[in-house]
Amino acid sequence: MPRSVNSVAKRARRKKVLKQAKGYWGRRKNVWTVAKNAVDKAMLYSYRDRRNKKRTFRSLWIMRINAGARQHGMSYSRFMGALKANNIELNRKVLADLAMNHPEAFEAIVNKVK
Repeated sequence: MPRSVNSVAKRARRKKVLKQAKGYWGRRKNVWTVAKNAVDKAMLYSYRDRRNKKRTFRSLWIMRINAGARQHGMSYSRFMGALKANNIELNRKVLADLAMNHPEAFEAIVNKVK
């Protein structure tokens, strides 16, 4: 009895990976073994960096809030502590946006918590 191999599924798997490798440089885009490794690594990086993005944005927001608070004579930690004490529940994303794009609204918040 002849050996049966599922070439259709095998080819589909390879085509899927090579499609994901489109745009890579050199053999990474068209040689199966190299492309498979490159795509696997790229997927690991994308998974990791979806989590890292949250960290980097939080640190960016903190820097912007700190800069805005220091313009009004407060440090970041004192400002955030004063917000908590006054039960003002604005998250860092909103506060950073106010500090950057609406300085008069941010100043009103700083004056309220002083």
